[in-house]
Amino acid sequence: MSSETTRDAAPAGVTTTAASTAQKTNVSRVAVASLIGTTIEYYDFAVYGTAAALVLGPAFFPAGNATVSTLAAFLTFAAAFLARPVGVVLFGSIGDRVGRKRALFLSLVLMGLSTVGVGLLPTYETAGLVAPVLLVVLRLLQGVSLGGEWGGAVLLAAEHAPPGRRALFASIPQAGPPLGFLLSSAVILPTLSIVGKDGFADWAWRVPFLLSTVLIVVGLWVRSRVTESPVFQQRPADAAAPRFPLGVLIKEYPGRLLLGIGAAIGGSAVYYLTIVYSISYGPAALGIPQPTMLTAASIAAAAVVAATVPVAKLADRVGRRPVMLTGAAGCALWALPMFGSLNTGDGVLITGAFSVGLVLFIMMFSPMAAFLPELFPARLRYTGASATFILAATLGGGFAPLVATWLNTHWKSPLILGVYAGALCLVSLVCVLALPETRDKDFSA
Repeated sequence: MSSETTRDAAPAGVTTTAASTAQKTNVSRVAVASLIGTTIEYYDFAVYGTAAALVLGPAFFPAGNATVSTLAAFLTFAAAFLARPVGVVLFGSIGDRVGRKRALFLSLVLMGLSTVGVGLLPTYETAGLVAPVLLVVLRLLQGVSLGGEWGGAVLLAAEHAPPGRRALFASIPQAGPPLGFLLSSAVILPTLSIVGKDGFADWAWRVPFLLSTVLIVVGLWVRSRVTESPVFQQRPADAAAPRFPLGVLIKEYPGRLLLGIGAAIGGSAVYYLTIVYSISYGPAALGIPQPTMLTAASIAAAAVVAATVPVAKLADRVGRRPVMLTGAAGCALWALPMFGSLNTGDGVLITGAFSVGLVLFIMMFSPMAAFLPELFPARLRYTGASATFILAATLGGGFAPLVATWLNTHWKSPLILGVYAGALCLVSLVCVLALPETRDKDFSA
């Protein structure tokens, strides 16, 4: 039925109200779908990161030296980040040429199959070298999937957002990574408590991977019910995406691509050093109990979730750059005391320091969901937003546990983590300063 027919059938005020209500319902559904999908994808990623810190080294890479096996497990963690650019090319092309919704649906399917596959793998003791090879293959597939997830999720939410609220709606999927970590902790901590460390290392580490099946089904159902981005649907015929969007992006916007990567690199380092590396480093190097580290990281992640929307609202009010610059400067200054708190071994102090650090991190991370897509035109936006964020996450986050492990073999102090993270936050500070404010950008162009 056409809109004109509808107006004839009912009073104009009723029609307008009904249309407005339907639009609000659809926008809310899109935001929830983006959040749920991103949470599930990052749950899968967090489960692997936590398992790598706890048990995967000895299970898949046995060696006489515990540091060597942990390094090997973290290398597979980094491998997924190396595969993310492949996901940017693949899903960026699908998202810019075919549609945001289809790209997101496919990325979730791939992540689900890969994660459940890890939970079904034989260990080195059972299958020999085949086991670590299969683990690496599945990790690469996880990386490809996540390379397409973030850009699509924030873009679908942002392109549905009402005027003046783009940072708010784009930030909602930004709560997905910490929520995914909290969800993984909510599964791993009780499992550890029930079966003990030996039982977890023996077989129960598979439980959180296999539970992903239920989450994936829920996520696919939710995403099947959302509508395609109105910006994508209404774009002019002469604004269609090129055959190879990434190539055009590199040719036409090299400066923004590099500066966007730099703008996001510091936050990625802070997040992964806190949420992934510290869980392994605290118990292994400093004798801090494993539950203490998991609890501290979980409470800090909860603080991130609580701060995400308020920070985004502030970015809609005052602009993206002031909020992001404050976060980058704050993280650069707080990095030393945050990681230095590990020297105390005090769970309360560590939790407080991590929570402050990750709230400063979200001041960079929350507005980034609107800021990076706003740097690029609609025909290249999926690829542009994905490429900048994913490459930053690969360089700043994916290699952070490896670099940190290497640094701590030479400087046996958690303060070196603060130096490393703080330096990358200063890089982000400079790059944000070099980029323009994007709050008032016409998103249809």
